Amino acid sequence: ASRPGPARTRAPRPHATGCGPSPAPAPRRPASGPRPLWVLEPYLCEWMAAPGAPGMQHWARRLEQEVDGVMRIFGGVQQLREIYKDNRNLFEVQENEPQKLVEKVAGDIESLLDRKVQALKRLADAAENFQKAHRWQDNIKEEDIVYYDAKADAELDDPESEDVERGSKASTLRLDFIEDPNFKNKINYSYTAVQIPTDIYKGSTVILNELNWTEALENVFMENRRQDPTLLWQVFGSATGVTRYYPATPWRAPKKIDLYDVRRRPWYIQGASSPKDMVIIVDVSGSVSGLTLKLMKTSVCEMLDTLSDDDYVNVASFNEKAQPVSCFTHLVQANVRNKKVFKEAVQGMVAKGTTGYKAGFEYAFDQLQNSNITRANCNKMIMMFTDGGEDRVQDVFEKYNWPNRTVRVFTFSVGQHNYDVTPLQWMACANKGYYFEIPSIGAIRINTQEYLDVLGRPMVLAGKEAKQVQWTNVYEDALGLGLVVTGTLPVFNLTQDGPGEKKNQLILGVMGIDVALNDIKRLTPNYTLGANGYVFAIDLNGYVLLHPNLKPQTTNFREPVTLDFLDAELEDENKEEIRRSMIDGNKGHKQIRTLVKSLDERYIDEVTRNYTWVPIRSTNYSLGLVLPPYSTFYLQANLSDQILQVKCKWPGPCLRPAPCLCPTPRPAPGSTASATCREYCKDLNASDNNTEFLKNFIELMEKVTPDSKQCNNFLLHNLILDTGITQQLVERVWRDQDLNTYSLLAVFAATDGGITRVFPNKAAEDWTENPEPFNASFYRRSLDNHGYVFKPPHQDALLRPLELENDTVGILVSTAVELSLGRRTLRPAVVGVKLDLEAWAEKFKVLASNRTHQDQPQQQCGPNSHCEMDCEVNNEDLLCVLIDDGGFLVLSNQNHQWDQVGRFFSEVDANLMLALYNNSFYTRKESYDYQAACAPQPPGNLGAAPRGVFVPTVADFLNLAWWTSAAAWSLFQQLLYGLIYHSWFQADPAEAEGSPETRESSCVMKQTQYYFGSVNASYNAIIDCGNCSRLFHAQRLTNTNLLFVVAEKPLCSQCEAGRLLQKETHSDGPEQCELVQRPRYRRGPHICFDYNATEDTSDCGRGASFPPSLGVLVSLQLLLLLGLPPRPQPQVRIHASRRL
Repeated sequence: ASRPGPARTRAPRPHATGCGPSPAPAPRRPASGPRPLWVLEPYLCEWMAAPGAPGMQHWARRLEQEVDGVMRIFGGVQQLREIYKDNRNLFEVQENEPQKLVEKVAGDIESLLDRKVQALKRLADAAENFQKAHRWQDNIKEEDIVYYDAKADAELDDPESEDVERGSKASTLRLDFIEDPNFKNKINYSYTAVQIPTDIYKGSTVILNELNWTEALENVFMENRRQDPTLLWQVFGSATGVTRYYPATPWRAPKKIDLYDVRRRPWYIQGASSPKDMVIIVDVSGSVSGLTLKLMKTSVCEMLDTLSDDDYVNVASFNEKAQPVSCFTHLVQANVRNKKVFKEAVQGMVAKGTTGYKAGFEYAFDQLQNSNITRANCNKMIMMFTDGGEDRVQDVFEKYNWPNRTVRVFTFSVGQHNYDVTPLQWMACANKGYYFEIPSIGAIRINTQEYLDVLGRPMVLAGKEAKQVQWTNVYEDALGLGLVVTGTLPVFNLTQDGPGEKKNQLILGVMGIDVALNDIKRLTPNYTLGANGYVFAIDLNGYVLLHPNLKPQTTNFREPVTLDFLDAELEDENKEEIRRSMIDGNKGHKQIRTLVKSLDERYIDEVTRNYTWVPIRSTNYSLGLVLPPYSTFYLQANLSDQILQVKCKWPGPCLRPAPCLCPTPRPAPGSTASATCREYCKDLNASDNNTEFLKNFIELMEKVTPDSKQCNNFLLHNLILDTGITQQLVERVWRDQDLNTYSLLAVFAATDGGITRVFPNKAAEDWTENPEPFNASFYRRSLDNHGYVFKPPHQDALLRPLELENDTVGILVSTAVELSLGRRTLRPAVVGVKLDLEAWAEKFKVLASNRTHQDQPQQQCGPNSHCEMDCEVNNEDLLCVLIDDGGFLVLSNQNHQWDQVGRFFSEVDANLMLALYNNSFYTRKESYDYQAACAPQPPGNLGAAPRGVFVPTVADFLNLAWWTSAAAWSLFQQLLYGLIYHSWFQADPAEAEGSPETRESSCVMKQTQYYFGSVNASYNAIIDCGNCSRLFHAQRLTNTNLLFVVAEKPLCSQCEAGRLLQKETHSDGPEQCELVQRPRYRRGPHICFDYNATEDTSDCGRGASFPPSLGVLVSLQLLLLLGLPPRPQPQVRIHASRRL
């Protein structure tokens, strides 16, 4: 990271004066104030310059000795080691063998997913057979079909519902539901449910026939559940848009228009076709103006939503020339962030010039022929949006695409006009594509997704070879199950038109079965890996499937959750190598030095980690295990029956309310022990009231023994072991000590077994740290750092200063207990003290003074005395502070700064913090959080016009062609949609799905942390600010995470401009245009079906444009004037071949 200015420092020198000629005297202060620095500086320089001077070096040693002495007396590290050894017969030392562990977990996950695969295959085979046996009915009626409409209840509650208005004739079932915790929903196991997109007419012949034959799937769904009761949602997504899922549950109806269409879900797109290389070209010639251009922009955005992370895309506009709409000059991965760039760039397209199809197609073919970039290397296609033209550009196709026709061409006639569309139809038919018409808004969604049917042809014709299960990225389940992955299997149409006829080449849909991430997590070891060990998994894109840092704050079920492994952790070359090896499906093991963020994301630690990884067979996933060296071994309690049968007694008040499934044993008098947030036993009645919860736990323990099957024996036995061990720590060390003598608010111990014991009771009641050790930042940092880790109270710069008068504000000092048993070393606990902030601030001044003890009288020093300056007597001239390794203020000799303890030091003294950074005492690390949630941005001032409604210009009204081309018709139709749907064109996806307008949305936050740099020695330096130069001295305190700094107090603020920022800030993330130039390594699916010699390309779209009548136009005008907007008629566009 670059070093900001303007403060400049002279090159630091260990134990050097750092003092040159005195700067010009600064303006003198009033006589009553402190002495000017030009008088004190010679003495300060002399004090800092002397090698081995008793000044700062002496103070630093005194501070180190004081901290070490307190921790030796009260921390009880050595005593706790002895307690463990005295109770050696109560536990065994077990070893984590990384290779065996990761292979076992990978095998368990493979078995779990394999059971889902078998269910998928049964469903897909049954669906193909049911459809093959089905006889098409032309005269089928709604009343002939009985099914549960998942949206029926919501539509009946809505008086303006389409079905209520028309009076639905379908025989919709009314079901009873029961709450099921596995589905986090109300369900009915006896029926399936059906969801049909809002813009599809439920009574159409195609939909009714689809409902008719898919009804038979109900019994197969039930049989699957009988064979595997752990199955979650089983779903058939039809190519017609119908979704039939099991078990039945009411649809999660949004408050606004429901835009859910199964054909746009990530799992359906992945299962329905092979990966795609797509170039979208948009005609922006002068004839494409007003509404037509608006329709094109929206169509391109909808087209982008049909792409997944396995696809690559670029978008260009053309008239006489072609050029990319964004900064992307080649195909880029169709991930969420790249698609966002495209969508924003498309809105800036402007219509001008003349149409030049040749320029557009040549640009597109050149893009697809570029082999020097990463791409899908499977289906290749060009999507052209235009209002019409005469040129067929046959010479371009002959040059680039014939005779093999490896690139499919899809053409879209946009808007209502009188142009001849024959050339557009010919382009598509001559290049194995399809021709579509988008006359108005209602046709956009359907016609921008039906190209998938064409891409599915080679897959269908490949038959069994293409029947391979694929597993998706992580995404949010639309029915509330949370984060899931889905196994998908395409379902093919096996019918033939007649004896000897060609095989049908239509895909019927995609079968899917969900697996909740929580079910996969249950197969991974938890507490045996220690607080800083974990399991993770990634897919072929490098996105994490499992990771402790995968925790999106808000999710949009329209998009997958795509967190790259290198974004889940702090990126470095070693992790890039590990990621590549995992994507390639290799096994491996590597020990690395790397950076990790603390749990509270305020600190960075450099640590050693062991990475071990193996592929998960039969999937595209790879599993990894991360272990610190100190977690190679762990304790497992080995308790006798007598100890296990000891009954719990009423423990009194707990440490804090903890609505977790975690029992709390009885604490010793004067202390509180808390076992938190672990599910030790089932059938334990949880309660938000901790007292009630403890009572419930004790009652359960009176009924069952800890060896009961209701309890997790490992967790509960270790809990009992650690309860006894920490109890002995209380008896041997804490009970007879007077904490006030050393100005301590509390002493504490936290263990791997889940105990956090705080002494005395009052301190336990005021405890603000997470009582689950594995979730406490101090615990995890102490394990990763040697020596004493200081943690000041957390303060936000925007909040009010600390309130010191309540005597509860303290500074945590903690250290890990390292236990050596034979040749095995582990860290089973962390102990520490809580310093009284105000009392230790006074003590800090004494320790950094010339007094040997607090009762010795102060001695004034200055030009006429023969003593050294110190941080107590000269506190008006000297600033003395302790800053931790994250750059946060811990202690100061300035009383007015005591309430700023815990703040980033740049907020306290920006000038000095910048100098420390510039002199490499601190290093900065910047990263991005892609899982953050931000408050919605306030809407701009859009006037009184409805959002998304096109307003024609005066030139449009005066242009006869505008009226004769029926653009007015489209405008009125758009107005109707806008009035009903609020904003078709510009609605936020979350808003369109019915989320409250105040709901937080996903965003990117930039995080900045600081950590100690390479400087370990004692340094002097001068901050050069002209007449305001400032001398400082900085020294690391050994065996701690503290930096001791003594500096002249500033007399002016000329250097205050350079301020380091540490707080999290909203960001657009790294520049996407630069990132795509160095894409991260990935691999596409192992299979590709983009060609079959038997494919019939004769069905390539031969629609026609039907301009409206003048009578309809006048009627719409009258309806608008009366304020009675009609509900838009549903539009269903189904291939003729669907009628089978």
